[in-house]
Formats: sequence, structure tokens, C-alpha cells
Amino acid sequence: MDTQVNPATTMTRVPVTGETALSSALRHVLAAIRRNLWLALAIVGAALALAIVATMLDTPRYAATSSVQINDQSDEVLGADFETQIAPPSDWDTERFLNTQLDVLRSRALAERVADALSLANDERFFASLEIPTSQVTGTDAQNRAWVISLLRDNMDVELRRSTRIALITFTSTDPEMSARVANAFAEEFIQQTLQRRFDSSSYARNFVSEQLDEARQNLEESEEALNAYARNVGLLRTRDAISPTGQEIEAGTVTSTTLLQYNQAVIRAREARIAAESRWDAVRNSGLLSSQPVLSNLTVQSLMTKRAEQESQLQAARDRYLPNHPAIARLEADIAGLDNQIERTANSVRQSIRAEYEAAANAERRLENQLSQARGATLAEQDQSVRYNVLAREADTARSIYDGLLQRYRELNASAGITSSNIAIIDRAEVPSTQSSPSLTRNLAIGLLIGLALAGLAIFLRDQLDDVIHIPEDIEDKLGLPLLGVIPRASDGDALEAMENPKSSVTEAYNSMRGAMLYSTPQGLPKVIAVTSAQASEGKSTTSIAMATGFARIGISPLLIDADLRRSSLHRTLGVAGDRGVTDLLTSQDDPASAIVTIEQGDAPFDLLPAGPLPPSPTELVASPRMAQLLEGFAGQYDVVIIDSPPVLGLADAPMLASIADGTVFVIEAERGRSGSLKAALRRLRSMDPQILGAVLAKFDPGRSGNRYSAYSHRYYYTYDAPESARS
Repeated sequence: MDTQVNPATTMTRVPVTGETALSSALRHVLAAIRRNLWLALAIVGAALALAIVATMLDTPRYAATSSVQINDQSDEVLGADFETQIAPPSDWDTERFLNTQLDVLRSRALAERVADALSLANDERFFASLEIPTSQVTGTDAQNRAWVISLLRDNMDVELRRSTRIALITFTSTDPEMSARVANAFAEEFIQQTLQRRFDSSSYARNFVSEQLDEARQNLEESEEALNAYARNVGLLRTRDAISPTGQEIEAGTVTSTTLLQYNQAVIRAREARIAAESRWDAVRNSGLLSSQPVLSNLTVQSLMTKRAEQESQLQAARDRYLPNHPAIARLEADIAGLDNQIERTANSVRQSIRAEYEAAANAERRLENQLSQARGATLAEQDQSVRYNVLAREADTARSIYDGLLQRYRELNASAGITSSNIAIIDRAEVPSTQSSPSLTRNLAIGLLIGLALAGLAIFLRDQLDDVIHIPEDIEDKLGLPLLGVIPRASDGDALEAMENPKSSVTEAYNSMRGAMLYSTPQGLPKVIAVTSAQASEGKSTTSIAMATGFARIGISPLLIDADLRRSSLHRTLGVAGDRGVTDLLTSQDDPASAIVTIEQGDAPFDLLPAGPLPPSPTELVASPRMAQLLEGFAGQYDVVIIDSPPVLGLADAPMLASIADGTVFVIEAERGRSGSLKAALRRLRSMDPQILGAVLAKFDPGRSGNRYSAYSHRYYYTYDAPESARS
């Protein structure tokens, strides 16, 4: 009863490796699929059926494809007057050029040319091929033309074959002849549009370049003088680099201008640092010592405050247990006072460090601003001396570079103006398709299968997430967050107590495994007082209590089993002893506790039992009385372990109260039992009393029924294996 256990260290867990976690997740997924197999098959079947129905109801469509070759314009030779031809582009430029041509094929301008070339705005057959009734085509010519352009773009597809220059132009409609006609029109109009665009762009470019040659030299000097005059008038410090005819820099700036930029950036960073430091100092200076965020976020302060909270908790516990003048209370109060002094010193140190940081940032900012002022004056002086030089150097170099570039471009445009050949060539004209392209039963079935599998997976996932039934042992931790103490299979003959009489049965082996876990359930070993409870009745808690008492007795640990279910006591009937005296008599009198204890002779493992006794009118008041805690403390001193068979948690206040005064609580859960949230509700009620929950026991577990056939755990290693049957609680 005096054992204090940290809930965080209740169970010693083996570290879970990545492989173990993956294996556990796979087992959980396979179990969920097995439990919901028929649901998944129904969803997939429905998706396939819908795919078949959609295929049969859909109108057949025909796709016609024409192919064109798109050559790079860089392959053209401009004439014999040029010593060299344009260098071939890189792979990246070629890919960009081809993608640009594909976008041209998808453009609205090309769709307009096709619509006008075939006169589709007044073609009823075209609208019928796209499943548009003639009665709907009642707009003006402009509206019908806009509608046709939209239909052409929506039903046309362009694809570039991998690692080639071949583009496939595909048009799809319900009329095979119309599909071929439109696909060929796209290819032909694409060539015509390219030729027209090249001619128009060449003519405009020649005129533009000719005008630029005359204005280049005049505009250069005027722009440079205006820029420098403006910079001087407004005090703008800016260096302009001279450019050689090859495009390389002659002068990359002076040391003074570079220093100015560096000092300016440094001042900005110093100002930001000073503002940030000043903000932190203002926040600390204007708030209490232990109310500012920098102080509270200090690791040392946090550690000291955590220690102080622990000491306060221990002091409160000591005050509840000892008299005010007890040495333990005085020692704890002295420790807390020392911690308060340490916290105050540490907090003052943090505050002083923030102030020092702010003062250092302010000093750095002032020094950098002085340096920046000096650099600014030096740069202004140097700017006055180099303005004329920069103007003259840049005027000569820039004028020469611009003039040479414009002259070279003008010659190229003149040479290519008369070239009318296209870089686009038709490879295959579209033929009238003989087979439909859609709908495809195979493709629709594949899509239906994928959608069905996705929906089935989603349904299984949602059903598994919303399902709070404990199917497999992994659900104990995943759904409830409790350590697993043991997995008890169903007894083959339907009676777990009879199965426990056989030391080689699977039930006995499972309880022996649970007993081993109980021996190391806390850092101090086996708790002295253990309460056994469950969410609802008939989940196996009474059988588990008897098994625990029998198991401990077999290894030489003297147990006392107490029937604390003062509403529906059953242990005395199950074990075949008289129940006229018991817990009720001891709680309502000062009788000797030994007078109500009976010894249960079970083979080589006898143990003592304290029956419930007569059913009282108010069980909750008896359980909550100080007499109950006194009895348990006395029994804990006489026996190695005291096991309390508690009533269910839901609907009753007895179990949470017993769990709060016990050293540890074992929560029994029946596998495959529908609860609709009762487990989590029971745990919330139980934890409201702040008990020490040692873990959970999964009782009446049937691997085959739970969809966990692969996870029979240690049952396959038992001496015998019991067929699944119902077990008594």
C-alpha cells in the first residue's frame, strides 16, 4: 500500500525496431482485411459492375491521328556570304522549342484557322459528331464559331513521341470521317500558320532594326548623361561598369564603393540585431522575474522549476501522511526554499545576459554607423572624379557593341526574308479509323478495379478506425494505450477453471506467462495490492483473479484473494466455499479479519479467500470507508500479494475507488466483444481516480475468429491447444 510507482515506468517495454513496427503494422492490416473481406469484395464487385454498365451505355468514339515532323530552324543555312552558320542548339533549347510548337498546336489561333478553313460553324455534321443536337445550334455565326473553336480544342490532343521530333495530332468524335478530316486540317493549317508567322516577323524585324541603327549612337550619350546628372543631384551613389565589345566587364567597381556596400549591409544587420535585443530586454525589464518568456524557456530554470514541483508534490504527500513537525516535512521545506533561491539567481543571470546582449548590439550599431558615414564621404568624392571617365568609356564600348549586333541581325533578316520553306512536314495523313477508340472495356475494368480497391481500402480503414472492439492483442496498445500483460485463449471445454487444473493446457500456460509479466510490472517488482476489474460484467475478471491467486501460490508467493464485488459476489460459489461471512462483516465491525478468511485447497497451490459476505444495502459507502483501506493495509503486511476481484467499472463507483487505494490495477478485456465506446469510457472513469494501471489482459481470445490466424502467438508452443469455446467470467 505504501509503494509509490511512477505511471510512466509501470511496464518495462522492449524497444520497438523499424522491422518489428513494420511487421506489427502488416499483421494489423492483414487482420483488418480478413475481418472485412466480404465488404471489400462487394465494393470491388460493385465498381466492376458499374464499369461494365458505363462501357455499354457510352457512345462509341473514333480517334484519327495525323503525324508531323517539327524540324529545328537552326539547321537552315542563310547564304554563301556568311562564313559560318548558326550553331546547333543544346538539348535543353531543342526541348523547349518542341514544347513551344506543341503549345502552338493547342492554341486558339490555330483552332480558328481550322474552323474557318473547313467552315465548321455552319456544318451540322460536325456538331452531330460531337453529340450536340442540331436544335441546340441556334446562335449567331459569331457564337457558333466561338463554340466550334472551343469544341476543337477540347477534343484535339497533341503528343510528342519520346526522343523524336514527331508530333501526333489526334481528333476524337463519333464520326470517323469527321475525325480524320479535322486531324488533317490541323496539320495543314499548322504549316500555313508557321510560314505566315515567319514572314510577318521577318518584315517587322527588318524595319525595326533599321530604325534602331540610326538612333543607337544618339540615344547612348544622352541617356548616360541624364542618368549621372540625376544620380549627382539626388546624391545617389552607384557605379556603372564599362562593357567591352565582347560583352565582358572592364571595371567591376572600386574598393571604396564595395566597402560602402559592405558597411551598409553590416549596419542593417547590426540594427536588426539591436532591435531584436532591445525587444527582448524590454520584454524582460517590464515583466516580473519569472513571468518573461526568455527566463521561462531557460533550460536551467525549467529544470529547477521541475525539481521544485516534484518537491512540492512530495511535501504534499508527506503532509498528508505525517504530522506537521515530522523531520521529513522539514527536510522537504528546506529543499524547496533552496530551489527557490537557485531559481531566483538563475533568472537574474538570464536577465543580465539579455541586457548585456542589448548593450553590445547597440555599441556595435553605433560603431558601424560611424564607419558607414566615413565610407559614404569617400565614395562621393570618388564618384565626382570618375563620372566623366565612365561616361566616355561606356559610350564608346556600348555604342560599338549595339551597332555591331544590330548590323549583324539586319544582314541575317535580309538573307532569310526570301526563304519560304517550312520546317514542318506532314509524315502521315490521318485515315478514317475503322475501330472505335473508346469506350474500352478492358481500360474501364482496370479503372473500376483500381477505384474499387481504393474504396474498399478506405472503407476498411474507416471501419477499423471507428471500431473500438478489441480483435487482436495489438489493439490493446493501439486503441487503448495500455501495456499488454497477457493473452488468454478460450478454453476448449468452455470452462477456463477446469482448463487451469491441467498444468499443460493453453489456458494455464497463458496465465503463467501473465504471472511472469506481473512479477516485473513495476520497478519494485510485484505490487502488494492488485485490483482486477473490467469495463462490463462477464469479461473474465473473476477467472483472471482466481488464476492469479493460483499462479502465485504455485511459485511460493502467499496470495489473498478478496471478493470485493459486494453487489454480485460469485467467488465463493465458483470455488465451492461458504459465503456467509466476508468483506461486508469486516467493514461493518471490528472483528478479527482472520475469522472471515477461508483456505481454498486446489491441488498443490492452496490460497486464502476472503468472500464478499452478505450483500449490503450501500456497497459504495462501505468500499469508500477508511475501514477498507485499513483492512487492505493489514492484509498487505500479512500476505505477499493481495488480489481484489472488483466489480465492473461502468455504472458503478466501486471499481474506481478500489483501484485508487490499490498499488496496481489489472484491466481485463474480452476479445471480440462489441462495446460501442464502453472500453474508453470505462478507462476515463477509472483514470479519474488517478490509479496505477499495470496493464490489460486480453481474455477469451480466438485467433481464427479475430482474423489473426497468423498471430496465434505462443499458443502453438503450448503442450496442448484448446478449440475455441466460451469461458466463464
